[in-house]
Amino acid sequence: MKVSQRSTGHHIELLHGGAAFFPALLEAIDASLREVRLETYIFHFDATGEKVATALEQAAARGVAVFLMLDGIGTPAVPDVWVHRFAKAGVQWHRFSPLGRWGLLMSAGWRRLHRKLCVVDAQVAFCGGINILDDYVDPTYGALESPRYDFAVRIKGPLVADVREAMVQFWRRLRITRQLENLKFRQARQTWKDARGPVDTVAPSVQNSPGVSPFTTTAALVLRDNVRNRNRIERAYRKAIAEAREEVIIANAYFLPGGKLRRALIHAARRGVRVRLLLQGRYEYFMQYHGARPVFGALLVAGVEIHEYASGFLHAKVAVIDGHWATVGSSNLDPLSLLLAREANVVVEDAHFAEVLRTHLISAIESHGVQLDSRAYANRPLRQRFLDRLAFGVMRLLLYLAGRRY
Repeated sequence: MKVSQRSTGHHIELLHGGAAFFPALLEAIDASLREVRLETYIFHFDATGEKVATALEQAAARGVAVFLMLDGIGTPAVPDVWVHRFAKAGVQWHRFSPLGRWGLLMSAGWRRLHRKLCVVDAQVAFCGGINILDDYVDPTYGALESPRYDFAVRIKGPLVADVREAMVQFWRRLRITRQLENLKFRQARQTWKDARGPVDTVAPSVQNSPGVSPFTTTAALVLRDNVRNRNRIERAYRKAIAEAREEVIIANAYFLPGGKLRRALIHAARRGVRVRLLLQGRYEYFMQYHGARPVFGALLVAGVEIHEYASGFLHAKVAVIDGHWATVGSSNLDPLSLLLAREANVVVEDAHFAEVLRTHLISAIESHGVQLDSRAYANRPLRQRFLDRLAFGVMRLLLYLAGRRY
């Protein structure tokens, strides 16, 4: 399976949870010399978030160009103290599409920045599902008994340039959009003319850096947006599932796949592939919890195994197929991610990487998963069936109002 024009020569390291991710992220930012770019859905200024914010502040204060992009819903506000500290240090930051007067009633309100990306000095990049948020803290529910189950990857090699280019392009488009909205057409034209100017050339290419060993992993950055990459992540999943011969393991926090993806899973199970899904078992949000249930029946009848993660909140968006194909990223398999949000996944073709991720998933399924029984599901209480259908119907209505069919 050809995954990218930059398919070979990468080093991809799996990071399990915030305990592995945040030390690696802070180490990279603290060592930065030229540039740090960070995008996240949630930036929560708890103890962990303040460590990251402080690292960005210190980097900017020593002359590093720091660009921070936050989602306007996931991060509803930046505390005043950090607004002043960022300004004093020179951190450039922006909240993407904060809610206006009509809130989510306008279709644009559903188009969120959900990807979690970071690139430092064009040398190392991060991609995954982990927000800037303490693993043991939830903005809604408070302290958690166990950490979120989630993953990210640390990337070295030529794929870093793809991550950086995606982030530079997004920042540039938002700058131009803001200028056009303010009728600053001349300034906008100059911005586009200078698009490859000093900001975009502050970091050297990783291929020319001394001491970088040759890497052999095949990998690609797969994006989803509302312009040129509307279906790339879903297509990557469907292609890999269609080619599966032995095993499909998917861990996904918010799971409500469309018809094509559901049929791909059903067809795989019917041709003898063992398909296992590790899904959110704890109630978090009404729509996501109940809206997914109506699609479980057909999957269970086809032989798909559904395991609900019971030890805490599952936030992962990962998969392993046939022991060699894997993906780690920000995209859930639900309509918000697959139709409306900006997402980023890394797809990896490497047996060793796939085995490491598979080991984590099998352990979670066996130690923390509760398998759904098809007969028990069919006989679930009438009230639960009503809530499931209600959530499913509301979800479809909201998608219709947002101009999307699913």
